[in-house]
Amino acid sequence: MYKKKILFICGSLNQTSMMHQISQHMQDFDCYFTPYYTDGFINYLVSIGYIKFSILNGQFRLKTEDYIHKNNLQLDYRGVNNDYNLIYTCADLIMPKNIRKKKVILVQEGMTDPETLMFHLVKYLKLPRWLASTSTMGMSDQYTLFCVASEGYKDFFVSKKGVKPEKIIVTGIPNFDNLQQFANNDFPHKNFALVATSDARETYKIENRKKLINDCVNIASGRQLIFKLHPNENIERATEEINQYAPGALVFPSGNINQMIANCDILITKFSSVVYVGILFGKEVHSAFNIEELKQLMPIQNNGTSAEKIAQIGKHFLEYPQASLDEIHTKFELSLVKR
Repeated sequence: MYKKKILFICGSLNQTSMMHQISQHMQDFDCYFTPYYTDGFINYLVSIGYIKFSILNGQFRLKTEDYIHKNNLQLDYRGVNNDYNLIYTCADLIMPKNIRKKKVILVQEGMTDPETLMFHLVKYLKLPRWLASTSTMGMSDQYTLFCVASEGYKDFFVSKKGVKPEKIIVTGIPNFDNLQQFANNDFPHKNFALVATSDARETYKIENRKKLINDCVNIASGRQLIFKLHPNENIERATEEINQYAPGALVFPSGNINQMIANCDILITKFSSVVYVGILFGKEVHSAFNIEELKQLMPIQNNGTSAEKIAQIGKHFLEYPQASLDEIHTKFELSLVKR
C-alpha cells in the first residue's frame, strides 16, 4: 500500500531531536530525514568545505547525520529521492527551492537571536535572511503554518517579525514543554552558579570571553562556578580561559544542561533558550534579554505533548489537503496555556 511521504529537515541536535519526536507520532507514513540544506552559491560553498560554523556543514551536520544513523531513520539528503506530501522544518532562514511549493510546517526551535542592525537591514532592504541569523525566524512567509511555543511568542512573531496571524498557531514545542521532568536527576552538584556559554566566536560574532568569565566570578559571590560549554565551542580554548580567569571552576564540555540548571542556584547565559529552564525552576537568572519579557514568552508546559499536537496537524493536512487555516485553528489551537 502506498504511504504518503514526509520529509523532516533537521539542523542542530536540538532541532533534529524535535523532528524525530514529531515523526514518532507519524508511523503510518513514510518518514525521511535530511540535514539542513540550501541551493545555489551557498550550497556550492558547503560542497567545497566552507560554512562549517553553521547547521549546513561542519560539526552540526556531522552530529545530525550521526543521530539519523544511530536512530535508524531514513536518510534522504536534500530530499531529492522522493516526491513529498508534507515537509517539517525548524528553520526558514533558507528555504530550498524543492520545498517551496509543498505543504510546509515550520516549528519554532527556541529563542531567537537579538535584533541587531543587521536584522533591520535585512528587514527593510530585503537582504537574505540568513545574514541576521535566527532573529529573522518566521519572516520567509514560505510555509503553510508556523507552530510556536506560547501565546507570548505568537504575539512576538506577529508584532516583531511581521508573521501573518493566520499562519501561526500555538502548540508548544518539543524539548521545552515538560521541563519539570529534570527536577529529579543524578547530577552530583548542587547550589552552584552555572554558566551556559555560547559559540559566538565560532560563528564569527564578537564576545569578550575574559569579561564574561570575570563577571560570572562576581555574580557567583563565592559559590562553586560550573561552566557548561556550548556543543559547538572550541573546548581546549574555552577550558584554558576558564582555568586562567576562574581558577577552581568546573568545566563540562557535555552533559544534560537541564539537569544542571535544576540543581543550580544561579544561571548565567546571554542568548540561550535554556534561560527558560532557569525561569521555570525559579532560579536567579542573568541574561542579555529582559527577564520579565522572557517570562511572557515562556513556552507552555503541556507534559510533553507538543510533538503529538504538531504531528496531528500534519496528519490533518495529509488527510485533507485543501484544509483551510481557519479549520486548523478551530481544531487544534490551544485555548488554555500555562506560562
